[in-house]
Amino acid sequence: MDLISPDLGLIIWQTIGFAILFIILAKYAWKPILSALEEREGTIETALLSAEQARKEMANLVAENEKILQEARIERDEILKSANEYAAKLMEEATVAASKVEAKMVAEAKAQIQTEKEAALTDVKIQVAELSLLIAEKLMRQKLSAEPEQKKLVEEFVKEIKLN
Repeated sequence: MDLISPDLGLIIWQTIGFAILFIILAKYAWKPILSALEEREGTIETALLSAEQARKEMANLVAENEKILQEARIERDEILKSANEYAAKLMEEATVAASKVEAKMVAEAKAQIQTEKEAALTDVKIQVAELSLLIAEKLMRQKLSAEPEQKKLVEEFVKEIKLN
């Protein structure tokens, strides 16, 4: 039972020991413990503020990233649109150029055909003239074998020349 109900002397000595311990702790340990607690509280508060600021910055970066992605999509769409328009324009220009080249080639071919046709007609005319001269020469030799017929023919030519 001594442990359950201590003597008065034991209580006094325990109270004096506790008071001495409290005074020593208050003088030497209380301020460093409180300053360490305050420092820790400040560090925790700073960390919380930094975390909140980092969260806000991350939210801003995400929003900015979305904005940049949207701008990139719009720019991509514009580039694709202009590329398609440019390709269509190039196709149209190529078609027009091909049509012009085709028309030029057809015109050159027609001109060449016309030139060759005229050359062939000229050649045919020359051959007809040569044949006519040969035929006329043969006829003249047969008809003009006699001298009176030659004189008569010469007189007729002279009359025709004077008339023209």
